[in-house]
Amino acid sequence: MTRALTLHDVIVAGIAVAAGLAAALVLRVILRWLGERARRTRWIGDDIIVDVLRTLAPWGAVAAGVAAAAATLPLTRSAGHVVNEVLTAFVILTATFTAARVVSGLVQSVAQARSGVAASATIFVNITRIAVLAMGFLVILQTLGISIAPLLTALGVGGLAIALALKDTLANLFAGVHILVSKTVQPGDYIRLSGGEEGYVVDVNWRNTVVEQLSNNLVIIPNAKLAGTNMTNFSRPEQKLSVTVQVGVGYDSDLEHVERITIEVAETVMRDVSGAVPDHEPVVRFHTFGDSRIGFTVVLGVGEFSDKYRIKHEFIKRLHQRYRAEGVRIPAPARTVSLQQGAEAVIPHPRTSPDAVPDRPGVPG
Repeated sequence: MTRALTLHDVIVAGIAVAAGLAAALVLRVILRWLGERARRTRWIGDDIIVDVLRTLAPWGAVAAGVAAAAATLPLTRSAGHVVNEVLTAFVILTATFTAARVVSGLVQSVAQARSGVAASATIFVNITRIAVLAMGFLVILQTLGISIAPLLTALGVGGLAIALALKDTLANLFAGVHILVSKTVQPGDYIRLSGGEEGYVVDVNWRNTVVEQLSNNLVIIPNAKLAGTNMTNFSRPEQKLSVTVQVGVGYDSDLEHVERITIEVAETVMRDVSGAVPDHEPVVRFHTFGDSRIGFTVVLGVGEFSDKYRIKHEFIKRLHQRYRAEGVRIPAPARTVSLQQGAEAVIPHPRTSPDAVPDRPGVPG
Protein backbone atom coordinates (compact mmCIF):
# COMPACT_ATOMS: atom_id res chain seq x y z
CA MET A 1 0.00 0.00 0.00
CA THR A 2 1.28 3.47 -0.87
CA ARG A 3 -0.89 4.92 1.88
CA ALA A 4 -3.41 3.79 4.44
CA LEU A 5 -6.65 2.30 3.14
CA THR A 6 -9.66 4.48 3.91
CA LEU A 7 -13.40 3.90 3.93
CA HIS A 8 -13.71 6.18 0.92
CA ASP A 9 -11.36 3.90 -1.05
CA VAL A 10 -13.40 0.83 -0.17
CA ILE A 11 -16.67 2.53 -1.15
CA VAL A 12 -15.31 3.77 -4.46
CA ALA A 13 -13.84 0.32 -5.25
CA GLY A 14 -17.14 -1.36 -4.38
CA ILE A 15 -19.02 1.07 -6.61
CA ALA A 16 -16.63 0.29 -9.48
CA VAL A 17 -17.11 -3.46 -9.09
CA ALA A 18 -20.90 -3.07 -8.79
CA ALA A 19 -20.93 -0.89 -11.90
CA GLY A 20 -19.02 -3.56 -13.80
CA LEU A 21 -21.49 -6.26 -12.70
CA ALA A 22 -24.48 -4.07 -13.59
CA ALA A 23 -23.00 -3.30 -16.99
CA ALA A 24 -22.46 -7.05 -17.55
CA LEU A 25 -26.12 -7.79 -16.76
CA VAL A 26 -27.36 -4.99 -19.04
CA LEU A 27 -25.11 -6.19 -21.84
CA ARG A 28 -26.39 -9.76 -21.49
CA VAL A 29 -29.99 -8.58 -21.81
CA ILE A 30 -29.23 -6.38 -24.81
CA LEU A 31 -27.19 -9.04 -26.58
CA ARG A 32 -29.85 -11.68 -25.95
CA TRP A 33 -32.36 -9.39 -27.64
CA LEU A 34 -29.96 -8.81 -30.52
CA GLY A 35 -29.39 -12.56 -30.82
CA GLU A 36 -33.11 -13.17 -31.32
CA ARG A 37 -33.18 -10.52 -34.04
CA ALA A 38 -30.03 -11.91 -35.69
CA ARG A 39 -31.52 -15.42 -35.92
CA ARG A 40 -34.33 -14.05 -38.07
CA THR A 41 -31.94 -12.81 -40.76
CA ARG A 42 -30.40 -14.92 -43.52
CA TRP A 43 -26.87 -13.65 -43.02
CA ILE A 44 -24.94 -15.90 -40.64
CA GLY A 45 -22.36 -13.22 -39.89
CA ASP A 46 -24.58 -11.31 -37.47
CA ASP A 47 -25.23 -14.50 -35.50
CA ILE A 48 -21.48 -15.04 -35.13
CA ILE A 49 -20.85 -11.44 -34.06
CA VAL A 50 -23.59 -11.50 -31.44
CA ASP A 51 -22.44 -14.91 -30.21
CA VAL A 52 -18.93 -13.59 -29.68
CA LEU A 53 -20.14 -10.43 -27.93
CA ARG A 54 -22.49 -12.36 -25.62
CA THR A 55 -19.46 -14.02 -24.06
CA LEU A 56 -16.79 -11.33 -24.29
CA ALA A 57 -18.75 -8.17 -23.48
CA PRO A 58 -20.16 -9.17 -20.04
CA TRP A 59 -16.86 -10.63 -18.81
CA GLY A 60 -15.02 -7.61 -20.22
CA ALA A 61 -17.32 -5.33 -18.26
CA VAL A 62 -16.62 -7.28 -15.07
CA ALA A 63 -12.87 -7.12 -15.69
CA ALA A 64 -13.11 -3.39 -16.36
CA GLY A 65 -14.96 -2.87 -13.08
CA VAL A 66 -12.32 -4.83 -11.16
CA ALA A 67 -9.54 -2.89 -12.91
CA ALA A 68 -11.21 0.42 -12.00
CA ALA A 69 -11.58 -0.74 -8.40
CA ALA A 70 -7.89 -1.69 -8.27
CA ALA A 71 -6.95 1.73 -9.65
CA THR A 72 -8.78 3.51 -6.81
CA LEU A 73 -7.08 1.46 -4.09
CA PRO A 74 -3.69 2.55 -2.77
CA LEU A 75 -1.81 -0.43 -4.21
CA THR A 76 1.92 -0.55 -4.76
CA ARG A 77 3.32 -0.49 -8.29
CA SER A 78 4.11 -4.22 -8.23
CA ALA A 79 0.70 -5.15 -6.84
CA GLY A 80 -1.09 -3.06 -9.43
CA HIS A 81 1.02 -4.62 -12.17
CA VAL A 82 0.10 -8.13 -10.98
CA VAL A 83 -3.60 -7.24 -10.89
CA ASN A 84 -3.47 -5.84 -14.42
CA GLU A 85 -1.64 -8.92 -15.72
CA VAL A 86 -4.14 -11.27 -14.08
CA LEU A 87 -7.09 -9.33 -15.51
CA THR A 88 -5.47 -9.24 -18.96
CA ALA A 89 -4.84 -12.99 -18.82
CA PHE A 90 -8.45 -13.53 -17.77
CA VAL A 91 -9.75 -11.51 -20.72
CA ILE A 92 -7.42 -13.35 -23.13
CA LEU A 93 -8.51 -16.70 -21.71
CA THR A 94 -12.17 -15.78 -22.17
CA ALA A 95 -11.49 -14.61 -25.71
CA THR A 96 -9.58 -17.84 -26.45
CA PHE A 97 -12.42 -20.11 -25.35
CA THR A 98 -14.89 -17.96 -27.25
CA ALA A 99 -12.78 -18.05 -30.40
CA ALA A 100 -12.30 -21.82 -30.11
CA ARG A 101 -16.06 -22.34 -29.80
CA VAL A 102 -16.92 -19.99 -32.67
CA VAL A 103 -14.23 -21.21 -35.06
CA SER A 104 -14.99 -24.88 -34.40
CA GLY A 105 -18.66 -24.11 -34.96
CA LEU A 106 -17.83 -22.52 -38.30
CA VAL A 107 -15.75 -25.55 -39.31
CA GLN A 108 -18.61 -27.84 -38.34
CA SER A 109 -21.07 -25.74 -40.36
CA VAL A 110 -18.80 -25.93 -43.40
CA ALA A 111 -18.47 -29.70 -42.99
CA GLN A 112 -22.24 -30.08 -42.77
CA ALA A 113 -22.78 -27.88 -45.82
CA ARG A 114 -20.26 -29.82 -47.90
CA SER A 115 -21.43 -33.28 -46.84
CA GLY A 116 -25.15 -32.47 -46.84
CA VAL A 117 -25.85 -34.60 -43.76
CA ALA A 118 -26.51 -33.94 -40.10
CA ALA A 119 -23.24 -35.47 -38.96
CA SER A 120 -19.86 -33.88 -39.58
CA ALA A 121 -16.19 -34.74 -39.63
CA THR A 122 -15.23 -34.00 -36.01
CA ILE A 123 -11.54 -34.51 -36.74
CA PHE A 124 -11.36 -31.03 -38.27
CA VAL A 125 -13.45 -29.55 -35.45
CA ASN A 126 -11.19 -31.04 -32.77
CA ILE A 127 -7.97 -30.01 -34.54
CA THR A 128 -9.26 -26.45 -34.94
CA ARG A 129 -10.32 -26.21 -31.30
CA ILE A 130 -6.96 -27.52 -30.04
CA ALA A 131 -5.02 -25.17 -32.31
CA VAL A 132 -6.94 -22.09 -31.12
CA LEU A 133 -6.61 -23.06 -27.45
CA ALA A 134 -2.88 -23.70 -27.86
CA MET A 135 -2.32 -20.28 -29.44
CA GLY A 136 -4.35 -18.59 -26.70
CA PHE A 137 -2.33 -20.42 -24.02
CA LEU A 138 0.94 -19.22 -25.57
CA VAL A 139 -0.37 -15.63 -25.72
CA ILE A 140 -1.30 -15.78 -22.03
CA LEU A 141 2.17 -17.02 -21.09
CA GLN A 142 3.77 -14.24 -23.13
CA THR A 143 1.47 -11.69 -21.48
CA LEU A 144 2.46 -12.89 -18.03
CA GLY A 145 6.12 -12.41 -18.93
CA ILE A 146 6.92 -16.11 -19.28
CA SER A 147 9.20 -16.82 -22.23
CA ILE A 148 7.68 -19.39 -24.55
CA ALA A 149 10.89 -20.12 -26.48
CA PRO A 150 12.19 -22.74 -23.99
CA LEU A 151 8.72 -24.27 -23.89
CA LEU A 152 8.60 -24.59 -27.67
CA THR A 153 12.10 -26.09 -27.66
CA ALA A 154 11.10 -28.63 -25.03
CA LEU A 155 7.97 -29.49 -26.96
CA GLY A 156 10.01 -30.00 -30.11
CA VAL A 157 12.40 -32.41 -28.38
CA GLY A 158 9.65 -34.23 -26.51
CA GLY A 159 7.47 -34.38 -29.60
CA LEU A 160 9.73 -37.05 -31.10
CA ALA A 161 9.30 -39.33 -28.10
CA ILE A 162 5.55 -38.69 -28.08
CA ALA A 163 5.35 -39.46 -31.80
CA LEU A 164 7.12 -42.80 -31.29
CA ALA A 165 4.89 -43.71 -28.35
CA LEU A 166 1.71 -42.74 -30.19
CA LYS A 167 2.67 -44.14 -33.58
CA ASP A 168 -0.63 -45.95 -34.18
CA THR A 169 -2.68 -43.02 -32.95
CA LEU A 170 -0.83 -40.57 -35.19
CA ALA A 171 -1.14 -42.97 -38.12
CA ASN A 172 -4.93 -42.99 -37.67
CA LEU A 173 -4.96 -39.19 -37.26
CA PHE A 174 -3.06 -38.48 -40.48
CA ALA A 175 -4.99 -41.20 -42.33
CA GLY A 176 -8.26 -39.53 -41.32
CA VAL A 177 -7.02 -36.13 -42.48
CA HIS A 178 -5.84 -37.66 -45.78
CA ILE A 179 -9.20 -39.37 -46.33
CA LEU A 180 -11.16 -36.16 -45.83
CA VAL A 181 -8.78 -33.87 -47.73
CA SER A 182 -8.63 -36.22 -50.72
CA LYS A 183 -12.44 -36.54 -50.56
CA THR A 184 -12.20 -40.31 -50.81
CA VAL A 185 -14.87 -40.61 -48.14
CA GLN A 186 -17.14 -37.93 -46.73
CA PRO A 187 -19.80 -38.13 -44.00
CA GLY A 188 -23.03 -39.35 -45.60
CA ASP A 189 -21.37 -41.62 -48.19
CA TYR A 190 -22.40 -45.26 -48.47
CA ILE A 191 -19.30 -47.46 -48.61
CA ARG A 192 -18.47 -51.17 -48.76
CA LEU A 193 -15.08 -52.53 -47.70
CA SER A 194 -13.36 -55.57 -49.14
CA GLY A 195 -13.97 -57.33 -45.81
CA GLY A 196 -17.75 -57.03 -46.29
CA GLU A 197 -18.47 -54.14 -43.91
CA GLU A 198 -20.80 -51.60 -45.44
CA GLY A 199 -23.03 -48.70 -44.43
CA TYR A 200 -23.30 -44.91 -44.23
CA VAL A 201 -20.30 -42.94 -42.98
CA VAL A 202 -21.53 -41.10 -39.89
CA ASP A 203 -18.34 -39.46 -38.70
CA VAL A 204 -14.58 -39.35 -39.24
CA ASN A 205 -12.80 -38.45 -35.99
CA TRP A 206 -9.15 -38.34 -34.96
CA ARG A 207 -8.88 -42.13 -34.53
CA ASN A 208 -11.56 -44.00 -36.46
CA THR A 209 -14.40 -43.80 -38.92
CA VAL A 210 -17.92 -44.59 -37.73
CA VAL A 211 -20.12 -46.44 -40.25
CA GLU A 212 -23.83 -47.01 -39.61
CA GLN A 213 -25.24 -50.14 -41.22
CA LEU A 214 -28.78 -50.37 -42.59
CA SER A 215 -29.64 -52.42 -39.48
CA ASN A 216 -28.73 -49.32 -37.36
CA ASN A 217 -25.61 -51.00 -35.98
CA LEU A 218 -22.34 -49.04 -35.83
CA VAL A 219 -19.09 -50.35 -37.31
CA ILE A 220 -15.93 -48.71 -35.96
CA ILE A 221 -13.09 -48.78 -38.51
CA PRO A 222 -9.60 -47.41 -37.72
CA ASN A 223 -8.67 -44.68 -40.18
CA ALA A 224 -5.40 -46.38 -41.12
CA LYS A 225 -7.25 -49.57 -42.03
CA LEU A 226 -9.83 -47.65 -44.06
CA ALA A 227 -7.11 -45.84 -45.97
CA GLY A 228 -5.28 -49.10 -46.74
CA THR A 229 -8.14 -51.35 -47.85
CA ASN A 230 -10.09 -51.78 -51.07
CA MET A 231 -13.35 -49.89 -50.82
CA THR A 232 -16.36 -49.15 -53.00
CA ASN A 233 -18.00 -45.76 -52.51
CA PHE A 234 -21.56 -45.89 -53.82
CA SER A 235 -22.04 -42.13 -53.36
CA ARG A 236 -19.19 -40.94 -55.59
CA PRO A 237 -18.68 -39.56 -58.15
CA GLU A 238 -22.46 -39.10 -57.90
CA GLN A 239 -25.13 -40.42 -55.59
CA LYS A 240 -27.46 -41.70 -58.30
CA LEU A 241 -26.78 -45.25 -59.42
CA SER A 242 -28.24 -48.06 -61.52
CA VAL A 243 -29.52 -51.38 -60.21
CA THR A 244 -30.26 -54.53 -62.17
CA VAL A 245 -33.08 -57.05 -61.80
CA GLN A 246 -32.75 -60.51 -63.35
CA VAL A 247 -35.95 -61.84 -65.01
CA GLY A 248 -36.77 -64.90 -67.12
CA VAL A 249 -39.72 -65.83 -69.37
CA GLY A 250 -40.73 -69.00 -71.19
CA TYR A 251 -39.53 -69.93 -74.68
CA ASP A 252 -43.05 -69.60 -76.03
CA SER A 253 -43.20 -65.89 -75.08
CA ASP A 254 -43.27 -63.04 -77.61
CA LEU A 255 -40.04 -61.22 -76.68
CA GLU A 256 -41.09 -57.95 -78.30
CA HIS A 257 -44.25 -57.97 -76.21
CA VAL A 258 -42.31 -58.92 -73.09
CA GLU A 259 -39.82 -56.09 -73.63
CA ARG A 260 -42.55 -53.54 -74.18
CA ILE A 261 -44.62 -54.33 -71.07
CA THR A 262 -41.50 -54.68 -68.92
CA ILE A 263 -40.35 -51.18 -69.88
CA GLU A 264 -43.85 -49.83 -69.22
CA VAL A 265 -43.83 -51.30 -65.71
CA ALA A 266 -40.32 -49.97 -65.07
CA GLU A 267 -41.32 -46.47 -66.22
CA THR A 268 -44.30 -46.40 -63.84
CA VAL A 269 -42.02 -47.45 -60.99
CA MET A 270 -39.56 -44.67 -61.88
CA ARG A 271 -42.39 -42.11 -61.78
CA ASP A 272 -44.39 -43.30 -58.80
CA VAL A 273 -42.01 -44.78 -56.22
CA SER A 274 -40.11 -42.51 -53.84
CA GLY A 275 -36.36 -42.78 -54.25
CA ALA A 276 -36.45 -43.58 -57.97
CA VAL A 277 -35.03 -41.35 -60.71
CA PRO A 278 -38.01 -40.08 -62.77
CA ASP A 279 -35.92 -39.13 -65.81
CA HIS A 280 -34.13 -42.49 -65.95
CA GLU A 281 -34.90 -44.55 -69.06
CA PRO A 282 -35.24 -48.24 -68.11
CA VAL A 283 -33.32 -50.72 -70.25
CA VAL A 284 -34.12 -54.37 -71.06
CA ARG A 285 -31.36 -56.65 -72.36
CA PHE A 286 -31.88 -60.34 -73.20
CA HIS A 287 -28.75 -62.35 -72.54
CA THR A 288 -29.25 -66.08 -71.87
CA PHE A 289 -30.94 -69.16 -73.34
CA GLY A 290 -31.42 -71.02 -70.09
CA ASP A 291 -32.56 -74.56 -69.39
CA SER A 292 -36.18 -73.54 -69.01
CA ARG A 293 -36.34 -69.82 -69.78
CA ILE A 294 -34.89 -66.91 -71.67
CA GLY A 295 -33.11 -64.66 -69.19
CA PHE A 296 -32.83 -60.90 -69.40
CA THR A 297 -31.74 -57.95 -67.25
CA VAL A 298 -33.75 -54.83 -66.40
CA VAL A 299 -31.73 -51.71 -65.50
CA LEU A 300 -33.43 -49.27 -63.10
CA GLY A 301 -32.28 -45.93 -61.65
CA VAL A 302 -32.29 -45.08 -57.94
CA GLY A 303 -31.48 -41.89 -56.08
CA GLU A 304 -29.10 -43.44 -53.56
CA PHE A 305 -27.96 -46.86 -52.38
CA SER A 306 -30.60 -47.71 -49.76
CA ASP A 307 -33.42 -46.85 -52.19
CA LYS A 308 -32.60 -49.83 -54.39
CA TYR A 309 -34.33 -52.30 -52.06
CA ARG A 310 -37.63 -50.42 -52.20
CA ILE A 311 -37.37 -49.92 -55.98
CA LYS A 312 -36.66 -53.60 -56.69
CA HIS A 313 -39.45 -54.63 -54.30
CA GLU A 314 -42.07 -52.51 -56.07
CA PHE A 315 -40.82 -53.42 -59.55
CA ILE A 316 -40.98 -57.17 -58.94
CA LYS A 317 -44.49 -56.93 -57.49
CA ARG A 318 -45.83 -54.83 -60.35
CA LEU A 319 -44.05 -56.86 -63.02
CA HIS A 320 -45.42 -60.14 -61.68
CA GLN A 321 -48.94 -58.71 -61.61
CA ARG A 322 -48.59 -57.38 -65.18
CA TYR A 323 -47.20 -60.66 -66.50
CA ARG A 324 -50.15 -62.54 -65.03
CA ALA A 325 -52.58 -60.09 -66.62
CA GLU A 326 -50.82 -60.33 -70.02
CA GLY A 327 -50.45 -64.12 -69.90
CA VAL A 328 -46.66 -64.07 -69.87
CA ARG A 329 -45.36 -67.24 -68.25
CA ILE A 330 -42.40 -67.34 -65.90
CA PRO A 331 -41.52 -71.06 -65.93
CA ALA A 332 -40.03 -72.88 -63.00
CA PRO A 333 -36.82 -74.88 -63.60
CA ALA A 334 -37.64 -78.39 -64.94
CA ARG A 335 -35.62 -81.57 -65.48
CA THR A 336 -36.51 -84.51 -67.73
CA VAL A 337 -35.41 -87.95 -66.45
CA SER A 338 -35.41 -90.93 -68.89
CA LEU A 339 -35.66 -94.52 -67.56
CA GLN A 340 -34.80 -97.51 -69.79
CA GLN A 341 -37.11 -100.54 -69.57
CA GLY A 342 -35.96 -104.18 -69.92
CA ALA A 343 -32.37 -103.70 -68.95
CA GLU A 344 -31.22 -106.49 -66.62
CA ALA A 345 -29.88 -105.24 -63.39
CA VAL A 346 -26.92 -107.26 -62.12
CA ILE A 347 -26.50 -107.26 -58.38
CA PRO A 348 -23.06 -108.51 -57.40
CA HIS A 349 -22.71 -110.76 -54.37
CA PRO A 350 -19.68 -110.68 -52.15
CA ARG A 351 -17.37 -113.70 -52.36
CA THR A 352 -16.98 -115.91 -49.29
CA SER A 353 -14.67 -118.83 -48.46
CA PRO A 354 -15.95 -122.48 -48.53
CA ASP A 355 -15.76 -122.61 -44.77
CA ALA A 356 -17.85 -119.56 -44.29
CA VAL A 357 -21.13 -119.96 -42.53
CA PRO A 358 -24.19 -118.41 -44.26
CA ASP A 359 -25.72 -115.46 -42.46
CA ARG A 360 -29.25 -116.68 -43.19
CA PRO A 361 -30.68 -120.13 -43.94
CA GLY A 362 -31.19 -120.82 -47.63
CA VAL A 363 -28.65 -118.24 -48.76
CA PRO A 364 -25.50 -119.92 -50.09
CA GLY A 365 -22.25 -118.74 -48.75
